[in-house]
Amino acid sequence: MSDALVIGAGPAGLMAAEMLADAGHSVTVAEQKPSVGRKFLMAGKSGLNLTKDQPEAAFFDAYKANWLLPALREFGPVEVMAWAEDLGQQIFTGSSGRVFPKVMKASPLLRAWLARLAKKGVTIQTRWCWTGWNGDACAFETPGGLVELSPAVTVLAMGGASWRRLGSDGAWAQQFDSADLRPFKPANMGFVVEWSPHMADHIGSPLKNIALRAGGAPIRGEAVLSSNGLEGGGVYAVSAAVRDGAELTIDLLPDLTVGEVEKRLRRRRGKDSWSNHMRKNLKLEPVKLALLQEFARPLPDDPSDMAGLIKSLPVPHKGPRPLDEAISTAGGLAADALDGKLMLRARPGVFAAGEMLDWEAPTGGYLITGCLATGRWAGRAAADYASRPSNARHS
Repeated sequence: MSDALVIGAGPAGLMAAEMLADAGHSVTVAEQKPSVGRKFLMAGKSGLNLTKDQPEAAFFDAYKANWLLPALREFGPVEVMAWAEDLGQQIFTGSSGRVFPKVMKASPLLRAWLARLAKKGVTIQTRWCWTGWNGDACAFETPGGLVELSPAVTVLAMGGASWRRLGSDGAWAQQFDSADLRPFKPANMGFVVEWSPHMADHIGSPLKNIALRAGGAPIRGEAVLSSNGLEGGGVYAVSAAVRDGAELTIDLLPDLTVGEVEKRLRRRRGKDSWSNHMRKNLKLEPVKLALLQEFARPLPDDPSDMAGLIKSLPVPHKGPRPLDEAISTAGGLAADALDGKLMLRARPGVFAAGEMLDWEAPTGGYLITGCLATGRWAGRAAADYASRPSNARHS
């Protein structure tokens, strides 16, 4: 029988399970879906961005969660890269500092990790849906009926509240006192834009070589015009600020100053329309010209005003896409609901990790690193707690 239980088989849960197994504990991992690591595998479909190789201060600042810094400092980018290589995955660092497996997939790494966990005696139970506590016991609905386990320690790693079909549905929050929670909010998400009919030909078009601004410094990136609005890496990078009320603007020509744009616009236009004039003198792509028409009609006649729009085009939107469509979520278990070892203050012996915790970070490797780091931290703390003679309790 297991003396350690992990609920959730994503990166945080599997890392916690490995730490517990390495400490000599018998571990059961309970996963509500038919297979493990579903969101991890989905992330790998577009290239598994494991972490980001950059100066420590900049890396840690991306999390805006000082309470998690001890875990992140113990298992940051260097450690994540070494972990992946130890699982037989060659890695490379892109020009932006993002780190990927050379195969650009999650499945080989996950298979190797699961094989290593099996050798360490970790048992994984799928289709086990946690329904809460019955006293000190964790209750599950399983294919074989109701199961209750009372391990010495439990690590909760059930994810946030996005991508319900992959297992992160946030339903676990119903089992907690509202004082211990912060409301879920979408993070790394797109925004709803109600396009006019003239934009139909541009749906699916990428916006390249742009900079987006939302309150702070402009961020270079890319975006995509979807049928529902704007999304993509550049949008995700500013999404938290936009969600929280900052105005979103796009610089369509970030390599030129506003003065240089105006100078080119003042060239003799002749009989050319504004659109043709901008296309010829600024090399604006059709999708950028369409955005100007969409968000700034009627276009100003003054070159100075037009240059200002090109360099800072306001994007009217209807707010974030739904929570379930977000890549990740903010909110969850509040920092003051846990101690420094990520143990629930209200339930000694129960720890939490991963996206269940109230933190958010941009895409670019931060999310997976955060889950691995907090899973490792909680797993090690749980192993230490379970090893104390006074805390020994068996299912």
